[in-house]
Amino acid sequence: MKETSTFARPNELVATPAAEAMLAREKKLITPWRIGYLALAIAVLVYSGRLSDLSFVELLQGSGTMAEYITKYFPPTFSNWRIYLQDTLETVAMGVWGTLLAALLAVPLSILAAENICPAGIVFPVRRLLDAMRAINEVVFALIFVVAVGLGPFAGVLALFVHTAGVLAKLFSEAIEAIEVGPVEGIRATGASKLQEIIFGVIPQVVPLWTSFTLYRFESNVRSAAVLGIVGAGGIGVALYQSFRAFEYQEVCAIMIILIVTVGIIDTVSARLRRYLV
Repeated sequence: MKETSTFARPNELVATPAAEAMLAREKKLITPWRIGYLALAIAVLVYSGRLSDLSFVELLQGSGTMAEYITKYFPPTFSNWRIYLQDTLETVAMGVWGTLLAALLAVPLSILAAENICPAGIVFPVRRLLDAMRAINEVVFALIFVVAVGLGPFAGVLALFVHTAGVLAKLFSEAIEAIEVGPVEGIRATGASKLQEIIFGVIPQVVPLWTSFTLYRFESNVRSAAVLGIVGAGGIGVALYQSFRAFEYQEVCAIMIILIVTVGIIDTVSARLRRYLV
């Protein structure tokens, strides 16, 4: 009597119940609602492109003129490199103090904006305040502070401080909301106060992320500080703007090279600090 084999042939595929369930879930990935969302997203992209006047054809047509314009920047002229270096150091100093002050203010603001720490009556107005601080660009803040304190780097420091505080407080609060509740509950079980829970249960968990966010914003603030000089808020932006107005493109190229080297050095140092601290 011939025995019947229980094994499937090599060319035959046998769907297990788990595989059938997975296939059933895959079929649900394409639904009328998702197709509608995709169509809506495409429509938004097309409409945004029209509002933005996107025209890659014009870009290609103007590439020759753009290349001719770029040649005017070379060779760079470093005859005033000492002045540019001093202005660059001033720009970095603005970034340092703007970031430091922002980080100090962002700590209490982030705690007040965290849903797992404070009630909704406090979280909502604080978050709206942070929205306003982030929504207004540093250049606008610089214009306001130039009127208040006069021309110079201090106005730039204040502009970076206010805008960056809104950004860091938002990032810090999101880090707080993602913490593990175990350490906090353990400290609470000892009869600790709310402030002690924050100091010993919350902050130690988020310090590495806070440090990383602060270093990233410092890099960004140095680049932003280079632009604030256009409105009289100090830094290398003043020399950059004056060179542009005088059509001294080779001087502009020298300033941009110094800025690129400076940002590269800051990026390298901050990356090593993040690896060491985080």
